[in-house]
Amino acid sequence: MTDPIADMLTRIRNAVRSRHPRLDLPHSKMKLALAGILRAEGYVAGVATVEKGRFKYIRITLRYDEEGHPLISGLAIVSRPGRRIYAGYNEIPPVMGGLGLSILSTPKGVLSAREARKAGVGGEIVCNVW
Repeated sequence: MTDPIADMLTRIRNAVRSRHPRLDLPHSKMKLALAGILRAEGYVAGVATVEKGRFKYIRITLRYDEEGHPLISGLAIVSRPGRRIYAGYNEIPPVMGGLGLSILSTPKGVLSAREARKAGVGGEIVCNVW
């Protein structure tokens, strides 16, 4: 697999479209940090680490509203292995006119765009969620 973050976002997108209550992903620190931000921002209901045999997985519980519509309506990868996109804290573009969320990989860890602006750090824009 050449891009595990893109694979993670695709798995989440597929699970949301097929209305699954949860999904399991192969574990990595970066994926766990991304899932933690999605949980903190209210896009997913829960994130847990699960061990199955010798392997660790990240279990993400998805959120839906009262009518059954998912809270995540879109996920887009911004930086790819062939083209990394970097932005300073004052250059981070808004997502969906401020209604979405950008996730950045910064020297202070993986942060949402709001947290990165507050901390005064820029970095690689990993993905956008709306």
